[in-house]
Amino acid sequence: MEEYKRMMLTSDLEDIFKNAKGEIVIPESREALLEMVMGGQPLVYDVDYEVEGRGTVREVTVTKCRNGVVVNYDDVYMRRRDPNSMVIADKLPTDKVTHEERFGKPFDDIREEALNWLKNQEKLICIPFNAGNDNMEQANYPALLIAPANAAFFAYALTDLQGMIPLAEIPDYFKPRAVVYVVPPFRHTHYGGKQVVIHNRGYNIHEVFSFNLYPGPSAKKGIYAVLLDIGEQEKWLTLHASTVRAVTPYELQVVIMHEGASGGGKSEMLEQIERQRDGRVLLARNLTSGEKHLFNLSDACELHPVTDDMAICHPSLQNDSGRVVCADAENGWFVRVNHIEHYGMSPELEHNSIHPPRPFVFMNMDAVPGSTCLIWEPIMDDEVNPCPNPRVIMPRSFNKLAVDGAVEVNVRSFGLRQPPSTKENPSYGITGMFHVLPPALAWLWRVAAPRGYGSPSIVSSEGLVLESEGVGSYWPFTTGKRVNQANLLLEQILRTPQTRFILIPNQHIGNYYVGFSAEWLTREYIARRGGARFNPENLTPSRCPILGYSPVSVKIDGVFVPKPLLQTNLQPELTNEGYDAGAAILTQFFNNELSKYLTPDLQSLGRQIITAFMEGARVDDYEKIIPMK
Repeated sequence: MEEYKRMMLTSDLEDIFKNAKGEIVIPESREALLEMVMGGQPLVYDVDYEVEGRGTVREVTVTKCRNGVVVNYDDVYMRRRDPNSMVIADKLPTDKVTHEERFGKPFDDIREEALNWLKNQEKLICIPFNAGNDNMEQANYPALLIAPANAAFFAYALTDLQGMIPLAEIPDYFKPRAVVYVVPPFRHTHYGGKQVVIHNRGYNIHEVFSFNLYPGPSAKKGIYAVLLDIGEQEKWLTLHASTVRAVTPYELQVVIMHEGASGGGKSEMLEQIERQRDGRVLLARNLTSGEKHLFNLSDACELHPVTDDMAICHPSLQNDSGRVVCADAENGWFVRVNHIEHYGMSPELEHNSIHPPRPFVFMNMDAVPGSTCLIWEPIMDDEVNPCPNPRVIMPRSFNKLAVDGAVEVNVRSFGLRQPPSTKENPSYGITGMFHVLPPALAWLWRVAAPRGYGSPSIVSSEGLVLESEGVGSYWPFTTGKRVNQANLLLEQILRTPQTRFILIPNQHIGNYYVGFSAEWLTREYIARRGGARFNPENLTPSRCPILGYSPVSVKIDGVFVPKPLLQTNLQPELTNEGYDAGAAILTQFFNNELSKYLTPDLQSLGRQIITAFMEGARVDDYEKIIPMK
């Protein structure tokens, strides 16, 4: 493997290439890599490793289907991302737990063991790729993956997520800014069977050691962490957001960016509205009476996806529009499909997954060898419960409507996953169909970043207790200081005053079940208005100031949304009493989270906003701090 001489490698990487026991393969093409995954293998094969003291341990079963490969993990725990998987190994500034703090010793010796384990494998795969946006020279950063050859499925998943540079196309003087090392057995030998991803940051290279084979915390969120780390150094952001250009039946175009924690509705913002058998849209169902609110929506917006999860806001993209400008930081999307329960619920996604232009990677699916994998058939976690996190990696190029370039964002929404709330059982599920937020209040929501009710994407015990995803809702993937990210988010809001802010719940609105219908119909409403400034006469201060302004009325295609779905205290099952109890829960949560940021490094304006909240600010007080345009 003389090709490594064309790259500018660290001494450790050069040592692997020079002294590896076996062959190192840099695939000549994606097809060549796919051949390593599917060619010469039985229809079902295991990915296993020798673990000292345990013998052979099977990590994964790979099933070859007509439309791709299905990856299933033996350990149910490995089927979802553990939000506590990140550990920091270096001495650079961080608020995250370090290796020495969590495991009682430095990482140096384990790092050397891991590199030696890789060097002693019979065969390794090396994938060169660019982290960031492949099509924008200034907004991408060279990177490498090094993995054992029997984890070829992992490498193939990474190429769908991040892209790849074929062997013949590696540029001279390719200098990796990041490297992902995949060393699966160390999960058992060193880390008690847990998902552990070690980040060892340097000023010249960011090392990611993936000690497990679930790509969520490494091939996906690990690369996200690399971009956040570079952005923290260079003062720019990669937002945790889906972005869509919605084109109305009247040809108005509006770009909506939807941010939020895992389960907050990011992927759903890119999906078409789910309809009843008669074509109507079910907005809400009363959990007590069963009453339904249905809409006749003859024509929905055409959706042009821009980003699914990682929206890079690199300085080279910004213009003088006064709006956030973003592009996709991924080549493919790690799409959760647990909400697709049967055929016909998401026709475009179903068609793409059943008839893909090239084989897909499916995860946590019930697969029959040689058959067609169906995305509404998840693997069972036990005899009763299906896995809540079935996934398909969808290359963005397969979506003919996907936007390749950068876009200006008209509206930024934030998603909150809500439990039901009643007077007898109050919770924080008091948010109406949507709320309009002044910029200062929008910043507070991104700093507190509530995760909300029952996220299916991560390993968690959460229920009605409100938890935080951390600053920006990307804190689980950030390696540095939380206050630095809070400052960057505030600076971005100040630089882009023409982008407006709303808050959208999903799952429940008070005593109503809504799923993602509130989000979908809000998207239709915002798009039909052209994303224009909200009429102050149609806004009223919410009873809970953290919720900004509630719309007085909302009409979509000539049909009014019932007022109790806009102002939940009007619901007879909730009333002012239940609403205020829920507001107290929400206020206490914000109080607990925001107090963490009152450090000397917080910008003075940020301190002013948090202090205003602590002192019981009203909605118009936030608007005085940063006016709404």
